[in-house]
Amino acid sequence: MIIFVTTIHVIVCVLLVIIILLQQGKSADLAAAFGGQGSQTAFGPRSAANLLTKATAWLAGIFIITSISLTVLMQHQTTHRHSVLSGASTSQSTPKSK
Repeated sequence: MIIFVTTIHVIVCVLLVIIILLQQGKSADLAAAFGGQGSQTAFGPRSAANLLTKATAWLAGIFIITSISLTVLMQHQTTHRHSVLSGASTSQSTPKSK
């Protein structure tokens, strides 16, 4: 289960980075004020912002859910495991004298 959630988490992280880098910055509004209104977006200036904003919100929500899930799963896994030294013998050897 941890491997599955980790895989989903990594895929969401990569998609989130790509979606964020595709978004238009807020400084583009300043360029429009000085006559630079040429938009080269595939979806148009309004629908791209809405689609990318919604995708970012959904991916961020999935990212938070997978992060919390991984934390809970790892905590659950470590509490049920025994210590590495729990089965080791406790015999001590005496140091050699010179």
